[in-house]
Amino acid sequence: MTAHPILLQKKYARIIALFAKRNGISLDCALKFFYHSFVYRLVSEGVSDMHCMSDEYLADELENEYYKQGQYKG
Repeated sequence: MTAHPILLQKKYARIIALFAKRNGISLDCALKFFYHSFVYRLVSEGVSDMHCMSDEYLADELENEYYKQGQYKG
C-alpha cells in the first residue's frame, strides 16, 4: 500500500525535523542523510507499510542507521 504523495512529504518533514533536533544537527544535514537512507527507501516504496509507523519510530530507525554508519559525532 502506498500513501498519498503530499501526506508522505509532510511526514518526511516531521521525521527530518525530529531527527535533526534529537541529534543536534542542521536541517540541511538531516535532510541529506534522510534522502540517502534505507529508511527513506522503505517508507517511499511502501515496504511493510512503514509509512504507517509513527514519526518517533521512524526517527528512531533513522538514528539507528545514522549511528551504524558512524556519522554520529556526539
